[in-house]
Amino acid sequence: MKLLDAIFGARAVELDAATEAAIARWRALSPADLRAPLPTQRWRVVDVETTGLDMRRDRLLAIGAVAMEGNEIRLQDSFEIVLKQAKPSTTGNILIHRIGGSEQCDGIEPRAALLAFLSYAEKIPCVAFHAQFDEAMLKRAFDEYLGLAFSPLFIDLALLAPVLCSDAPPGLRSLDDWVDYFSIAIPARHRAVADAFGTAQLFQVLLRRAVKQNIGSAEALFKIAQDQRWLARIRPH
Repeated sequence: MKLLDAIFGARAVELDAATEAAIARWRALSPADLRAPLPTQRWRVVDVETTGLDMRRDRLLAIGAVAMEGNEIRLQDSFEIVLKQAKPSTTGNILIHRIGGSEQCDGIEPRAALLAFLSYAEKIPCVAFHAQFDEAMLKRAFDEYLGLAFSPLFIDLALLAPVLCSDAPPGLRSLDDWVDYFSIAIPARHRAVADAFGTAQLFQVLLRRAVKQNIGSAEALFKIAQDQRWLARIRPH
């Protein structure tokens, strides 16, 4: 397995038998059926908190996630974990996400925290707003601590929302813009699980729009988002 990880880009990391076994169980899971009807599709709506916005240098602080089945949010199946830090992030950073210095230093050891998320996420498609950031920070952490090339399928609501809500005013860019437009309340904004809950509520709105537009599968939603990413790259700035 380590040879395969080396080929596909993950670094070699020494792991104990229990960790190897947990990763093997995850590898053995069947991938999600993206052609299944939207009302039966399972999702993991994900948000991360970090020490900053530099995807190459800043550290992963916390992961929050909420489960969805079809258009139903399963709050009883939510996930939040704070990764243990060698030292707290800056005061300015703490004021944003409200994960205090003692909470950071008393968090869960990163390897155990990431294994817990791996078990929770399974191979269920993930949802995020500006998903490239969440995906990149998770990939870096899984590579660093577990030597695992973790590449879940992520659908980006920042790409999906403008297409499914073509009647919305121009200029809606951030998660705050969209949740304000749809009058969605997010308690404890910038806590990872709270932001995941707000993102899940936005996703509910978009799924209803998708059904009305005869979009019937996760595969179709992923194609819309991928097309928008491609178009964004070729549009003149």
